[in-house]
Amino acid sequence: MQRAQIETMFATWKAANPQPNTELEYTSVFELLAAVLLSAQATDVGVNKATRRLFPVANTPAKILALGLPRLESYVRTIGLYRSKARHLMATCQLLVERHGGEVPRSREALEALPGVGRKTANVVLNVAFGEPTMAVDTHIFRVSQRTGLAPGKTPLAVELALLKRIPAAYLPDAHHWLILHGRYVCQARKPQCWRCAVAACCDYRDKTPAPAA
Repeated sequence: MQRAQIETMFATWKAANPQPNTELEYTSVFELLAAVLLSAQATDVGVNKATRRLFPVANTPAKILALGLPRLESYVRTIGLYRSKARHLMATCQLLVERHGGEVPRSREALEALPGVGRKTANVVLNVAFGEPTMAVDTHIFRVSQRTGLAPGKTPLAVELALLKRIPAAYLPDAHHWLILHGRYVCQARKPQCWRCAVAACCDYRDKTPAPAA
């Protein structure tokens, strides 16, 4: 994709959705961190169903610790890989209490030192909670970046660095939301819905799919 195409793509998304946000439900930075940690290889819808039950009961590191692992597992058991995620969340809460006064740290290094928190999760927290122009490359963003020609790369980190370089700075704070939503609802894995894509003219994907027959 050329610079003009990239500018048009993000200007189009911004006009349609000026203030995008994560579809995970949260009311605090800690709730966001917990929800993102639980969302690996799971849908936001599934995570929200679990956290709607969990957060009214335990929505701080201290309260999660007081809940205990067996009860925490009972709240998140509908989420894939819930046992390991519950252990990671408990261990993360312990470190937040011991090292950070129960608060979520604002540095990448400190976030990535938390159990179950990798670069992608740290990027989401830094972007959504603290407004930093980071790029959390999930499967949707990785696919859209490759397919459209926006930022081809062999690894999520390569794509992340390419996106940070190629996307105009004015769009970076919200860029990862637009890309995720586009991948989730339009540029889908099995069959991209090119016939209803608002940015199809900007995209380098050659095998654009036609509208289904009536």
